[in-house]
Amino acid sequence: QVQLEESGGGLVQAGGSLRLSCAASGRTANNYSMGWFRQAPGKEREFVAAINWSVGSTYYADSVKGRFTFSRDNAKNTMYLQMNSLKPEDTAVYYCAVSPYQSPLLLRRPRGYDYWGQGTQVTVSS
Repeated sequence: QVQLEESGGGLVQAGGSLRLSCAASGRTANNYSMGWFRQAPGKEREFVAAINWSVGSTYYADSVKGRFTFSRDNAKNTMYLQMNSLKPEDTAVYYCAVSPYQSPLLLRRPRGYDYWGQGTQVTVSS
């Protein structure tokens, strides 16, 4: 079992920045790939970013590429999502998750993940 807890969400104006954190506990998450997803009201959960556990490759949704940066600190069992140049369309509940897979295709799908955090709200005002 892996427990995940997100923090760092909040209200920010368009163009601003936020950094989300996701702390993992329980079974070590070092051999897991990690991902961030988001879900806006009335919409499906969508992929934001992921890190492959084996080679450390990062993947981003086109909508956030160049603005968001995903990193992990294995010593702290924590992952981060630095979000810059935020837009109102980034408003959503953000979830972190861990996956036993390495496939970039699976890492872009919610079904590729075994454990999820409870989510943190990010609201970007225009």
